[in-house]
Amino acid sequence: MRSHLKLMHMSAKTGMRQNKDLSSFMRDDALDCICPDGTREKMDAGSMERMKFIGITGGVGAGKSEILHYLETKDGVKVMLADEIAHELMLPGTECYQKLKDMFSDEDIWNEDGSFDRKKLAAVIFSDEKKRDALNGIVHPAVKKYIRTVADTERENIGRSVARTEPNPLKILILEAALLIEEHYDEICDELWYIYTREDIRKERLMRSRGYSPEKVQQIFDSQLQEAVYRKHCKVVIDNNGTVEDAIRQIDLAITNMENE
Repeated sequence: MRSHLKLMHMSAKTGMRQNKDLSSFMRDDALDCICPDGTREKMDAGSMERMKFIGITGGVGAGKSEILHYLETKDGVKVMLADEIAHELMLPGTECYQKLKDMFSDEDIWNEDGSFDRKKLAAVIFSDEKKRDALNGIVHPAVKKYIRTVADTERENIGRSVARTEPNPLKILILEAALLIEEHYDEICDELWYIYTREDIRKERLMRSRGYSPEKVQQIFDSQLQEAVYRKHCKVVIDNNGTVEDAIRQIDLAITNMENE
């Protein structure tokens, strides 16, 4: 399941207040969970780990969308897309929007309603490393803060369910992010997964599905991490050079292995 982002924003705001309270009760081996009726119930800290938080990444054109779609169909799984979250945080009226408005005021990337033309913005940042770094420096910390709050809120909700001996509907929280490694999401995720697809396959996909020229594809590839870096930082590698069914079998095995640890 993928929660609507506006609802997720509401949850995140609530979570900021709740997490401040929750952290004050943390000790080495236990915490006091404040239940809806105002009582406190003690539970093991290990119970908070029943939800696994997985970060998924890979080069553009690696076929992550099909894998995420499959994961969304599984019971107890919630999927978040960092790109969608970033888009919400960049809408007019947000703090990120105003900072980017000031930074890119001279660029031809604006729609009549004041919003960004995402394709034009992408063209600007992929062709200029300094501008790309400047945008990332504004947007990605805000996205990470939001994602951390959502994860903390979900873990707290699980803690409340455990304290009340209620079933926990959420088993796995998934985050897909292009800059999963660069933004150090290993600090908040339990595992990082790498979706590996050969460059020639990715290039053909991007040229066919998005109409990119070979030069544009190479420009995008050059702006992303090398395969060796992905493999170094990710615990699980899903080989997506074959059929979708092959990838799904690998995903199911990785989930089983994770649950058995």
